[in-house]
Amino acid sequence: MEPSPTTGGSETTRLVGPRDRGGAGGGLRLKSLFTEAPEPLPEEPKPVEMSFHHCHRDPLPQPGLTPERMQAQRQLCTACAVCCVFMAGEVVGGYLAHSLAIMTDAAHLLADVGSMMGSLFSLWLSTRPATRTMTFGWHRSETLGALASVVSLWMVTGILLYLAFIRLLHSDYHIEGGAMLLTASIAVCANLLMAFVLHQAGPPHSHGSRGAEYAPLEEGSGEPLPLGNTSVRAAFVHVLGDLLQSLGVLIASILIYFKPQYKAADPISTFLFSICALGSTAPTLRDVLRVLMEGTPRSVGFEPVRDTLLSVPGVRATHELHLWSLTFTHYVASAHLAIDSTADPEAVLAEATSRLHSRFGFSSCTLQVEQYQPEMAQCLRCQEPPQA
Repeated sequence: MEPSPTTGGSETTRLVGPRDRGGAGGGLRLKSLFTEAPEPLPEEPKPVEMSFHHCHRDPLPQPGLTPERMQAQRQLCTACAVCCVFMAGEVVGGYLAHSLAIMTDAAHLLADVGSMMGSLFSLWLSTRPATRTMTFGWHRSETLGALASVVSLWMVTGILLYLAFIRLLHSDYHIEGGAMLLTASIAVCANLLMAFVLHQAGPPHSHGSRGAEYAPLEEGSGEPLPLGNTSVRAAFVHVLGDLLQSLGVLIASILIYFKPQYKAADPISTFLFSICALGSTAPTLRDVLRVLMEGTPRSVGFEPVRDTLLSVPGVRATHELHLWSLTFTHYVASAHLAIDSTADPEAVLAEATSRLHSRFGFSSCTLQVEQYQPEMAQCLRCQEPPQA
């Protein structure tokens, strides 16, 4: 191997056979040219935001609480502070007045404090990102916080109902009407203040003006409706139940103050308004169980979603349609779309995803596109589920 000069300052190296050294022609030469430095490897493509009809329609969520949840956190912190102050006052007033009704109200305030602190913890927990174990993230912790709030109220109310029943059987107790009246008045003011703090002036839990019925959202912005935070809603209902009981205690205290012989009004008011407090939690408990049982959201119907998918050009049939929610406001859908052989799968996927998002406000849609087969009409797994 011997070097040879070339033009341009580069070097050419050639492998010369023995016949070439003798000057004889016709020999084979294997040349390796190094005229320039090798070009650098292309850089790896940087992740860019995909087109509007890519599978991720929403922008990447920012870390931390959303504005809606920040407002919910402020409401819960304020209400919790108010609740702690007036709960301490009711414990002192109930002890001085020897009133079971006042102590009952204080116990309900204690349950309020515990449920609000649990809701605040669940709000913090819901900001954690999704992992390979918790692939949906921690959104459902809000629903669990609402369930804990309802269960705590039911437990405390059950104990107080038992104590009220004991007082009705035995009349060996004395009530201080003046202290009871003053404490009950303060309790009503405290519950009104907490209800004002937690009140959310938002639209009802529906898509449209027809309550729980389905109404298209094509005229709107195509974004999910702000329905308020689950934890704040549960705490608000909880406070409303306490407000009803406080009003009952106030009426009983007025009666006992002017007519001490009617001291049985104390356990009777505890009994009646505890039942009202239990009834006030029924709607929240129903909605929480619907979410935990993977039920179809109340404001989204199975038939409207199915008909919307079938109206997409190229779609012949749908099956494996599942609708559920992670929270009261976070809807999820998945389905198989059987399309014609001439249809464009990408166009069908884009159109179907767009319609589900704009009409129903689904936060996540997973659609599988496949070729339509005549056997699907007789397949048991491709049939629609029966009516509940």
